[in-house]
Amino acid sequence: MPIRVNNDLPVKKILEDENIFVMDENRSNSQDIRPIDILILNLMPLKENTELELLRSLSNTPLQVNVNFVRTSSYESKHTSKEHLKQFYLKFKEVKSRKWDGLIITGAPVEKMDFEEVEYWQELVDIMEWSRTNVTSTLHICWGAQAGLYHRYGIPKFEMEKKLSGVYKMKTFHKRTELVRGFDDYFLVPQSRYTGVDRAAVEANPELEIVADSEECGPYLIVAEGGKNIFVTGHPEYDTLTLDSEYKRDIGRGLNPSIPVNYYPDDDPTKKPTKSWRCHANTLYTNWLNYYVYQQTPYNWR
Repeated sequence: MPIRVNNDLPVKKILEDENIFVMDENRSNSQDIRPIDILILNLMPLKENTELELLRSLSNTPLQVNVNFVRTSSYESKHTSKEHLKQFYLKFKEVKSRKWDGLIITGAPVEKMDFEEVEYWQELVDIMEWSRTNVTSTLHICWGAQAGLYHRYGIPKFEMEKKLSGVYKMKTFHKRTELVRGFDDYFLVPQSRYTGVDRAAVEANPELEIVADSEECGPYLIVAEGGKNIFVTGHPEYDTLTLDSEYKRDIGRGLNPSIPVNYYPDDDPTKKPTKSWRCHANTLYTNWLNYYVYQQTPYNWR
């Protein structure tokens, strides 16, 4: 089944060219079906890139998924046009009066800042508090996962000696947990961050369960409250060239970045990167939609 998006969303054409089944509003409204309504709080600076990455991952499911994007009112993106934001993004005040089946909170390039120093922190807190009663399940990604763990469970973050960048091997635990159903013993995930979460604090909290991790990256998949909140400390949705773009961006900024781990063939940045994580990424998002959203949300949730 398809994902449903705004008729004029620019990435819709790209998805269709990739043979991903996208349904526009007109056709969706003509069907007598209860779709899954997903809200995406997109905090990434290059919003159209993130839209495309997430919509790809959400498309591999037999469910019909309605997707709406939301942005903060307390901070306006400097890297996405005002016209795009006005046409395709809602503000929190426009969505808070109703129920949603699922919410995705993305990462953001603010991880070196204390949470309370982030310009939109209080608005993000308000959204996370609102989601307790208005959202069936919330999926937190990268910095969004760190922010959620900190606000909801008091889990601190820490700054690493150098940026964690590359494609890392993760180990699967608790295979009876639905989030990792169908996963292999080990799988690969893109990482791009300067900070991590305190493993000891996660393990000490009885409400939190680590279901996948790695020695290098720490906890990767954390399930809370039976899946009411899920935390993903990496970027499984990343496109093949996203790490390449970030690496070259950091070079241009004079940051002298390390070559992303396990990414370029022979560690040669002149060679095209190998995509090695998409299957598990799709399985992750499909499992979230199926087991924690679709099978949990009431039919008359609204």
